[in-house]
Amino acid sequence: MPRTGRGARRDGAAPVLGVYDDEALAWWQRERRPGTMRLVAGDQQCVSCANNARVDLPARERIYLGPRWRAAHAFGTSLPGWLVLVPRRHTVALDDLTADEAADLGPLLRAVSSALRDVVRCRKTYVALFAEAEGFQHIHFHIIPRQPGLEADLRGPRVFGLLGGDPASYVPEAVMDEIADRLSQTLNLEL
Repeated sequence: MPRTGRGARRDGAAPVLGVYDDEALAWWQRERRPGTMRLVAGDQQCVSCANNARVDLPARERIYLGPRWRAAHAFGTSLPGWLVLVPRRHTVALDDLTADEAADLGPLLRAVSSALRDVVRCRKTYVALFAEAEGFQHIHFHIIPRQPGLEADLRGPRVFGLLGGDPASYVPEAVMDEIADRLSQTLNLEL
């Protein structure tokens, strides 16, 4: 049953973005190209806005849920603790942030990075902003835990090699939810 009331299209076409029933997720995992975050739909709905509008977000999608920002565990990654920080308001450029959104950003990045160090025991975090993939133009910051044993060929921007790829290697939803619960409890933040 669709979690948002709409599901994958029965004609085999792409499901509507932001709708994550089992059939839509199965389609996405089957049809996307390895190594990319390709998720295509007929109406080009913004995935971030669709999730921001949901009232039934699982723990992995609401690590932090504030008036201007939401932190979530990234999907389609083999790296536990890979997070995204998403503005609650639709915006596609960093310089479009309001003064309040911008003022919250630094403390939130710091708090989430600190919580990641405590929970997943990373050495530090990488932060990146691209917002270029189809359906994902809504700006979002990747907050990526840099683990002590990370292979040299996956350090720096090459860490994006851990995003996409073989669905069998993805962090399971139950693990994402467990990490999310621990991060939520660890976050020390008042915005």
